[in-house]
Amino acid sequence: MEQYNLGLVESRFADLVWQQAPLTAAELTKVCEKELGWKRTTTYTVLRKLIDRGLFENREGMVSVLMTREDFYARQSEAYVERSFQGSLPGFLAAFTSRRRLSEEEVKKLRKIIEENE
Repeated sequence: MEQYNLGLVESRFADLVWQQAPLTAAELTKVCEKELGWKRTTTYTVLRKLIDRGLFENREGMVSVLMTREDFYARQSEAYVERSFQGSLPGFLAAFTSRRRLSEEEVKKLRKIIEENE
């Protein structure tokens, strides 16, 4: 499950790659220096971690996306529900709504999602 968890720094880095890829590794180091204040070695270390997790690839100096931001966070959400609620989406929703009332708009959106998946 750790594969779908990012720390704050990794998350900021991943967002930069998702926003700008494809880009060269050299361009990425410049972006990270400007945006995050990182040295080249830090950029390559974090990039390697996220390559190992299957998010990105660095082929011949070109960094590209293997897993979109949306797909990553969907998988992260699935892993959270599995880990915390034994895979029960109704259990998750019951816990979520026990302390926060859903708006009419949220209820409509959820109904639409359910109807589309019946």
